Amino acid sequence: MTVFPLAFVVLSLSLLVCAADFYKVLQVSRSATDQEIRKAYKRLSKKYHPDKNQSPGAEEKFVEVAHAYEVLSDSNKRQIYDRHGEEGLKAHEGGQGHHANPFDIFSSFFGGGRPAEEQVRRGPSSLTEFEVTLADMYKGNNIDFMIKKKILCDHCRGSGAASNHDIHTCPTCNGAGVRIVKQQIFPGMFAQTQVGCNDCGGRGKVIKKVCPHCHGAKILDHTAHFTLEVEKGCPEGHEVAFEGEADESPDWEPGDVVLRVRSRKDQGGFKRKETSLYWTETIGIDEALLGFEHKLTHLDGHNITLSRKDVTQPGFVDVIRGEGMPIFGSVSYGDLYVEYKVVLPVELSHKMRQRLDSAFNGGYSEGRKDSRDEL
Repeated sequence: MTVFPLAFVVLSLSLLVCAADFYKVLQVSRSATDQEIRKAYKRLSKKYHPDKNQSPGAEEKFVEVAHAYEVLSDSNKRQIYDRHGEEGLKAHEGGQGHHANPFDIFSSFFGGGRPAEEQVRRGPSSLTEFEVTLADMYKGNNIDFMIKKKILCDHCRGSGAASNHDIHTCPTCNGAGVRIVKQQIFPGMFAQTQVGCNDCGGRGKVIKKVCPHCHGAKILDHTAHFTLEVEKGCPEGHEVAFEGEADESPDWEPGDVVLRVRSRKDQGGFKRKETSLYWTETIGIDEALLGFEHKLTHLDGHNITLSRKDVTQPGFVDVIRGEGMPIFGSVSYGDLYVEYKVVLPVELSHKMRQRLDSAFNGGYSEGRKDSRDEL
């Protein structure tokens, strides 16, 4: 990762607009959950990181996103910011205006710099085999598709309660999430065991009135729309990940939706092996003997001329350089292999038989027949 001088970081932070709306910076609502804030930072910090984005203003945007996340991910700072704005937050910090290095925040977020007890549990990712046409892999294409998934209820934000006032401390465990069970082993001897609280499910909170939208389930069914970008020449089995787009839950951070891209097997069409393409061209026996010129329409619509002037044996393979698959991540192309299949006619007319006899035997059989007739 590129190391930026501390002076750049300090200068960039000093250029931030004092009245910046941190919620708008992260593109979330003011009622966003901690999970939504983490997801927004994850997406935007990767988008504007200077190592990946060289466009003007990307570095300043990266710093701005880091500062917004630094404030909104801290419950105490967020509460002060919501009440008094950034100026109030500065006053609370004694006017020092100290901000963490945005690259340290990024490294901590993605590099596991958080203490183990603060690690956010990650939900399962989904892997789907996704078939596209070979033409899509040759030319590149954007393909829209839909996935059914679970999302947090937009009314209760995953709490399952009608409102925040309907969430109370569990009276059974007093908010601990566990309770002590005393069992008698022998007369006068007892053992204490700590078990999860059944009344609150170990959460320490109980809901008096459930959310009318999700009926306390905390999640809803949702159909999400995505666009898969198939890059030119992408290899078979190439995986494309939509980060954080798997099923949501209040108990974990969503995993990824991963698509494994493969070409659809079409009968009679082009076949692919890595960067090479294979095609079978059918010709008649007259073309095999006398030569021919055919037009082959390629996967992107341009025509290739297949031409032979010599005798073409069945199974002969012609190699056409540079007409194979695009080489992924390069401007070069592989090769096209054309195999010729010679088809014999089902039956011959009398005229065709005479012509072939004349061509192969020089009319010898006819002349021999005439000699026998004279005898």
